[in-house]
Amino acid sequence: MKVQVKLFARARELANSDVVEVELPADGTVGQLRAVLTERYAALRPMVRSLLFAVGNEYADDAAVIPPNGEVACFPPVSGG
Repeated sequence: MKVQVKLFARARELANSDVVEVELPADGTVGQLRAVLTERYAALRPMVRSLLFAVGNEYADDAAVIPPNGEVACFPPVSGG
């Protein structure tokens, strides 16, 4: 299945795009998506392990399954106060 991933902040800058599209198997997981991003976007490699993912409106860990036509967002962790 094709998954569109919205990128934010430094991830967007490194990928040079605000949205990327990747191919995952049916019932693909966030972990599989993370692996494809690592492989396909060399600039993201240094930060890919720390990237946060949201599927729909919920944060998702690597085991989370991405549903067909699911919204996926990817962004680096932020801090501040």
